[in-house]
Amino acid sequence: MTAAGRLGEEGQSPGAARRDGGGGDDEQFIRSLRPARLDECIGQARVVSGLRISLQAARERGEALDHVLLHGPPGLGKTTFANVIAAEMGTGIVTTSGPAVERGGDLMGILTNLSRGDILFIDEIHRLPRAVEEFLYPAMEDFCVNFTIEKGAHARTLRYALKPFTLVGATTRAGLLSSPLRERFGIAHHLDFYPVDELSRVVARSASILAVDVVEEGAMEIARRARGTPRIANRLLRRARDYAQVRAQGRITLEVAREALEFEGVDPLGLTAQDRELLRTIVQVYNGGPVGIDALAATLNEEVDSLEEMVEPFLLKIGLLTRTPGGRRVTPQACDHLGVPTPDRSQRSQGALFA
Repeated sequence: MTAAGRLGEEGQSPGAARRDGGGGDDEQFIRSLRPARLDECIGQARVVSGLRISLQAARERGEALDHVLLHGPPGLGKTTFANVIAAEMGTGIVTTSGPAVERGGDLMGILTNLSRGDILFIDEIHRLPRAVEEFLYPAMEDFCVNFTIEKGAHARTLRYALKPFTLVGATTRAGLLSSPLRERFGIAHHLDFYPVDELSRVVARSASILAVDVVEEGAMEIARRARGTPRIANRLLRRARDYAQVRAQGRITLEVAREALEFEGVDPLGLTAQDRELLRTIVQVYNGGPVGIDALAATLNEEVDSLEEMVEPFLLKIGLLTRTPGGRRVTPQACDHLGVPTPDRSQRSQGALFA
């Protein structure tokens, strides 16, 4: 039985989750499309080749894999790679997240139930409380934990040995990791957005698993609008599948893919209504920028974190938005895409008042 199963049955750690824990139809759909082994992974060639060498070396030495840090935008496969690492090592995996581990005792329950070589996957590891993070340091370095019993003059520190394990940490904001924690990871990989041709292969693979009839041009059109992200590509494939089933006899051609995605509000560049609204607001309200993120969030009635983590990265990636010391600015390409005139920046933007 895996460590995940032991924790799930014994209930010793509220922060841990079973590998096969329920998450509704969406989670089951995502899991069904995830690669199980390295040979099944599409894209991220540098990450795959680096992990392949590290995994083979660890297996040949009979040791636990060194701790791994995976960072990059959401939806690019950090959780998938954690599960692939466990499968390649032939070990169990325990999955949790930074906000779920609130106290050192929660982490203690997880760590002491790990078997030799098991994988502990912590998603959004940058959100671990500082006290829990410091509790993790000796566990990563020396495979032991120190905890204090009693208080005052009778306080004693006990040292508990752990079985060697591998911590796989995932984060969308690597810059928020403390230096002591970041330096304890022996392997670090950055996951970047996928090119369209690789995403097209992801769509074709997912379609074959789901028994969806999609032609090459249809898969390519879905890939072009997927914002370089496999998770979005699979979601758009599901929407296109539903549309084709109802209106096109179940076959996703180029035209059907276009119609389905336009119906969903996803334009040829992969922009959603929220993306277009942000760009239009900068153009129409703030004369193209610069505008401070707080003023922009207030105008759009959105949270700053939502804009910075969900909307801006792709707009910056494809060159429709820029960040300057004064704030955010749209580019001429953004105006062309929206079909609006490029603002005259000789006039002072009212957004500069909020920068």
